[in-house]
Amino acid sequence: MWRILRSADRAVRAPGIASFDRFCYSGNMLASLLTYLTQGGGISAYLLALPIFAFQVWMFVDAVRRQEWIWAFFIFFGYGIAAILYFFMVYRGAPSATRGFELPGAFDRKRIKQLQAQIHHLDKAHHHSQLGDIYFQKGKLDQAEACYRAAMERDPQDIDTRAHLGQCLLRQKRPLEARPLLEGVVEENPKHDYGYSQMALAETLVALGEPDAAFRMWLKVTENHSYPRAKVQLAELYIAGNQPELARPQLNEVVTDDAHAPDFQRRRDRVWVRRAKALLRKL
Repeated sequence: MWRILRSADRAVRAPGIASFDRFCYSGNMLASLLTYLTQGGGISAYLLALPIFAFQVWMFVDAVRRQEWIWAFFIFFGYGIAAILYFFMVYRGAPSATRGFELPGAFDRKRIKQLQAQIHHLDKAHHHSQLGDIYFQKGKLDQAEACYRAAMERDPQDIDTRAHLGQCLLRQKRPLEARPLLEGVVEENPKHDYGYSQMALAETLVALGEPDAAFRMWLKVTENHSYPRAKVQLAELYIAGNQPELARPQLNEVVTDDAHAPDFQRRRDRVWVRRAKALLRKL
């Protein structure tokens, strides 16, 4: 059985096969898995069916939470095959530690190899920092921190490295270490990373139990940007301060803007839109 699963995973990830061909090939492999399970008979078949059913429910709930409606439909009616495909193609590709807290930019495997080669031959600070950004996006925070610290050893004044190391430490629940880095960056350039550094500093202040300072920082962010991440967390501070009438417009803007946003932005901000809708229901 595990040989069948591993074969399906390799088919999904094979670089030389087109997406549709990978999907079909994986479906054939996973159909073999179902045949294997249903031929067992007796109590062993029931014992195998229970974890498969639980796995299918888990993937269905995850697809609904991410608003992956097409996947949810096929998982519900797919008798396990769609659930396993969803796990390999969608669930495993989403970084949980940094979901909703992206840095500007994108990542891919080929770029990782390029940067590793450049670091080996040139050992420049910006290469270490760029590799750290990729690991941050992938949710590999320990590796990201190591890259950022290597970059700071070579160039301790680089503002991008200091800001991104601060964000990395914050996601690792180390706000005390993150604060001086982020405060220095925001003092030097309040608009750094299109307001992302200000947002990280505001979240750091909340984590350190300083809601008033965080509130002032969120106001600065929302004056210049319409990020759902900022509006939702500002609304949460309004609610904590017993000011729901000020929180509601912020949350309504997040939901309204999402309906007209491009697909890539909706995927990026999905976690905050769900949070806004949940808060509006409570209000």
